[in-house]
Amino acid sequence: MNSRVSLSLPAEASGAQAPATLAPCPRHTALQLLAVRNPEDKCSQVMGFAVGHGQLDTEAVFAEPTDLPGRPEQPLLVPPTQVRQRSVHTLAGRAVLVHSLAHIELNAVNLALDVIWRFPGLPATFYTDWWTVAQEEARHFGLLRQHLASLGHQYGDFPAHQGLWEMAEKTRDDLLARLALVPRILEARGLDMSPLIRDKLLQAGDTAGAAIMDVILRDEIGHVAIGNRWYRWVCAQRGLDSLQTFTDLAQRYRAPVQRGPFNLEARRAAGFDEAELRQLITTPTKAGTGP
Repeated sequence: MNSRVSLSLPAEASGAQAPATLAPCPRHTALQLLAVRNPEDKCSQVMGFAVGHGQLDTEAVFAEPTDLPGRPEQPLLVPPTQVRQRSVHTLAGRAVLVHSLAHIELNAVNLALDVIWRFPGLPATFYTDWWTVAQEEARHFGLLRQHLASLGHQYGDFPAHQGLWEMAEKTRDDLLARLALVPRILEARGLDMSPLIRDKLLQAGDTAGAAIMDVILRDEIGHVAIGNRWYRWVCAQRGLDSLQTFTDLAQRYRAPVQRGPFNLEARRAAGFDEAELRQLITTPTKAGTGP
């Protein structure tokens, strides 16, 4: 039977500092850190948490606090159509690009923390896998934040959108949909785009930024592989065909249409099989009617 745990966040979690005392259970800790507003504090605490030293409770059901995830006052959140793009051959353009990448990585931290605390009753390795993802995404945010500072800006200086987190909201009550649509569509898109962004930065003479993209692509292959593995595991547990179920979920939840170019090499390395890649190339996912 699931035990219900009422979450009481430390006062620091709503301000500029991360919680001073983290819960011993890694799932409870994930919820605490998800609520932290200051991104630097959040990522520092995520990277510093020793997951293996906690007392993992896989069955606990935690009471959800309001206003998740914790966010800073800046950046201003706007619709995707209002996020300006500029040439990477200007300093301002590179700063806007790096800022948008940092925002994506911070959202990825939040997504990994959310899947850890929200969904009980899974094998212990499910939670340790997603803690690995959270810690690597936090490292990516730190690298991009430092690079942004070298360009004369800080995180929050430019508007951003919440496309990644909107899908988390849609799939908050459906583990299978979360695994199908966040790692396998939204994060997998990063496998396609990272080499293109890297090349643009190199052409603009930004070798430091390009090197960061190499790190991100390497790690994201592993993150998407984790999503693929657990998506298929849940499908197998429920006796579902993983290929057809993916199509059905993408339509039901109005997932973004997947369009090329596709980094097939990286997608294969991340665990997509040939049937999935054929489906991706020949029948792009279409948005449907969702909740």
